[in-house]
Amino acid sequence: MRLSGEHVNKRYHTAWSRKENWRTLYEQCYQYALPQRNLYDGYWEGGVPGRVKNLQVFDSTAVHGVQRFANRIQAGLFPPDKDWMVLLPGTEIPDEAQDEVREGLQNYTDKFFSIIKQTSFDLAMGEFLLDLSIGTGVMLIQPGDDNEPIRFQAIPQALVALEEGPQGTVENVFRKMRVAAENIQQIWNDAELPDTLQRLIEDKPQEMVNLTESTILDIKDGGYGYYVCYKTENEDDMILVYRKLKLSPWVVSRYSKVSGEIFGRGPVTQCLGDILTLNKAVELLLKNASLNISGVFTAVDDGVLNPQSIRIVPGAVIPVASNGGARGPSLQPLPRASDIQLTQIVLQDLRMAIKQTLMDDSLPPDTMSARSATEIVERMKLLSVNMGSAFGRLIREAMIPIVRRSMQIMDERGLINLPLRINGLEVKITPVSPLAKAQNLDDIQDVMQWAQISTQMGPVAAATVKQDAIADYVADKLGVPNSLRTSDEERQELEEQIGQMLQQQQGMPQEEVPQEAMPPQ
Repeated sequence: MRLSGEHVNKRYHTAWSRKENWRTLYEQCYQYALPQRNLYDGYWEGGVPGRVKNLQVFDSTAVHGVQRFANRIQAGLFPPDKDWMVLLPGTEIPDEAQDEVREGLQNYTDKFFSIIKQTSFDLAMGEFLLDLSIGTGVMLIQPGDDNEPIRFQAIPQALVALEEGPQGTVENVFRKMRVAAENIQQIWNDAELPDTLQRLIEDKPQEMVNLTESTILDIKDGGYGYYVCYKTENEDDMILVYRKLKLSPWVVSRYSKVSGEIFGRGPVTQCLGDILTLNKAVELLLKNASLNISGVFTAVDDGVLNPQSIRIVPGAVIPVASNGGARGPSLQPLPRASDIQLTQIVLQDLRMAIKQTLMDDSLPPDTMSARSATEIVERMKLLSVNMGSAFGRLIREAMIPIVRRSMQIMDERGLINLPLRINGLEVKITPVSPLAKAQNLDDIQDVMQWAQISTQMGPVAAATVKQDAIADYVADKLGVPNSLRTSDEERQELEEQIGQMLQQQQGMPQEEVPQEAMPPQ
C-alpha cells in the first residue's frame, strides 16, 4: 500500500523527534572517541567540510582504541581475505537431497564472495564497525552496475532515525539527505521531478537540495515501501521516488541494547566517564606544564592593582605595588600552588580501563612478532568471550541481513538462480569466520573427546559413534568447502571397496608354519 507524502513526512519527523534524546550522549562519544565521523557538530546546519574536529581531544587512547576495535571485529567476523560464511541446507531439505543441495549452495557461496570482492564492501564494513563502537552501525545495500553489481555504503548514524517493530528489530529507517540538483536523476532514474526542481536543475545544477529518504514496512501487503520526498515552503510533501521492495535495503546493528531503547550502546558509551576524566586530566596536566615552563611573574607598580585585569596565563606579568618591601626585587616569579601530581599510575589506570572496554588489551600487541596459529586462535577465543552477546547480535542484525539482501540483488540481476529461501530452514547461513571458528573449536574438542572415550569403552560403546556424521559435523564447523568432501555415493563405494578387501584378507589361507620352527612337544 502506497502512503501519502503527508503520512510519510509525519512518520519521518516523529522518528527524528525521538532521536533527539540520544543527541547529547552520541555527540560526546563521537567528539572524544571518533571525531572524524562526528556529524553532530553542526554539519547539517552548514558546518564547513574539512575543518579540524579533534581540537578538544588531549588524549588519543580512545581514538586509537576505537580504530583497533573496528579492525579486530572486522578481522574476526568479516575478514577481507577469507570467506566468513557458508550456505548450508536446512532441516527442511530431505536427507537424500542433502548432498546435491549442499553442492549447489557451495557454488552460490563462491559466487557471493567473488562478487563482493569487486565491491566496496570491506571499506563500508570498516566504517560500519567504527559507528558500531559507539552503539549503532548503519549500512545501505543497493543494486549497482556491471562493474559493481552491489553497492555497499556505510551511512553515518547521525543522519538516520529508526523505528522498531514488535520483535525488537529495526523495521523503518528515515534518512535526511542533501544532494546536488543535477544528481537526483542519476541516483534515482525513476524519479518524478516537479517543475520547481526541473527549473532548479536548469538554472542552478549545483544547488544542494534537502531530501528525505524513508523505508517503511508494509504491514498489509508485505515487503517495504521506499520513498524519497521533497518539500518546499510553498508546496506539500512530494514523493519523487516510490519503490516496492521485498527486503529492506538497510542493515542496522546495535552492539548492545537496553529494553525499550531503539538505538544501541557500544563500548565507547560504557567507558565514556573514563574517557572524559582522562581527557580532562591530561588537559590540566598540559596546562600545568605550560605554567611551569613559562612561569607567572609579578612586577612592582606604584599604581593601584586592579584584580579584574589580571590574567593567569603563561608568561603573564602582574603589576603590584612592591615585591617584599622597599628593597624587594623589581621582578620576581609569582608563588604558585603545588603542581598537580597526576602520577603515571593514575593515568595508566584510566588508559587500561578504556583499553579493556574496547577489547584492546587481549594478549600481547599483535605487532610485536610473527604470530603462531595457536596464538591467533587464543586471540579469537578471548575476543569472542569479551564480546559476549554482541557476537550473536552481529550475526543476527548484520551478517544474515547482508547475505540475504546481497543474494536477493544477485538473483534479481540474473547472477544466480536460488530457488530456496534463506530462512534457516531451507537454507541456513553458517558463520565460518575466525571468530566463529574459535567458538566452534570448543564444540569440536568436546565431540572429539567423546568419540575417543567411546572407542576405549569397548565394542558396544564404539558402535554408537557415527564416524561419518562426526566428519560432516567437524567440516561444517570449520567451513570446509564441499568440493573437498566426499558425497554419500562416494562414501558408499569406498565402504564397499573396504568391505571387499577385508573379505579377501579373511578368506586367504594361513601360511603353514615349518616343522623346525614349531616348539618342541
